Amino acid sequence: MSARNPGTKLDLEWVSKVKVNTQAVLKRAQQIQAQKIPKKQWQAAWLLKAITCIDLTTLAGDDTPSNVHRLCLKATQPVRYDLLQEMDMHDKGVTTAAVCVYPSRVADAVKSLKAANSSLPVASVATGFPAGQTPLETRLQEVRMAVADGATEIDIVINRTLALTGQWEAMYDEIRQFQEACGDAHMKTILAIGELGTFTNVYKASLVSMMAGSDFIKTSTGKESVNATYPVAIVMVRAIRDYFLSTGYKVGFKPAGGIRTASESLVWLILMKEELGNEWLSPHLFRLGASSLLADIERQIYHHVTGKYAAYHQLPMA
Repeated sequence: MSARNPGTKLDLEWVSKVKVNTQAVLKRAQQIQAQKIPKKQWQAAWLLKAITCIDLTTLAGDDTPSNVHRLCLKATQPVRYDLLQEMDMHDKGVTTAAVCVYPSRVADAVKSLKAANSSLPVASVATGFPAGQTPLETRLQEVRMAVADGATEIDIVINRTLALTGQWEAMYDEIRQFQEACGDAHMKTILAIGELGTFTNVYKASLVSMMAGSDFIKTSTGKESVNATYPVAIVMVRAIRDYFLSTGYKVGFKPAGGIRTASESLVWLILMKEELGNEWLSPHLFRLGASSLLADIERQIYHHVTGKYAAYHQLPMA
């Protein structure tokens, strides 16, 4: 992970002045999507880069120790070994960036990774995920328990009520308390953009989250009807850029929810490179929150190596 963002004082004057030009945002998002995607070995290289930025996730009501264990093994060996050998990448330590689970499954994930002799980070969602509508003390306790169980990254959700009603000071104070509860664990702040209404609100929520000490800002829980979209990403990464230019602190970005295809992952990498530069093309500052994405990337790599498409039973499942 990157050097921490310690946060700053809440600058309400900056927040109140924000106005986002919707048409300009939509136009920029179209330009990003129209970019040519790399082909052949260059595409394969970019796809491996995408894998190293994935937070491999399971957030289901039927999660059990066994499917968390399987997820952890897949995270440590995300592409079949023989395929990596063909590309001369078998000894380069290609793994996903982290695994992401519910707080009650953190101990299972930590145990599985330790047994696999892996130092991969375990991320946990917390603070009443996905709605954030539980009492503050309960949300804080959830963070503390996940950290105590071994989570080194915490994906918190903001209280959307505060953002929608413009209670930025109250939102700042809550996130500050979450950051304190995280201790040494890195904090990713989920804005749930599908529930914030406007681009201007998304930008303001991004700013306040960064001022409160978020190490990453994340689009969505994956449980809303609208998740990671390119226009919203443009708004959030511009907020990251402005915050960096103003404070010197680099904050990471994590789109999540609905990212399922290899070609989409390439567009996300292009967006980061174009908007924030090469430094944001590493897991320290960029993560892809995904569960089914890895399977499609592995199929594309199989095709690159063999010239054929794999049947689903030929690749280990996540």
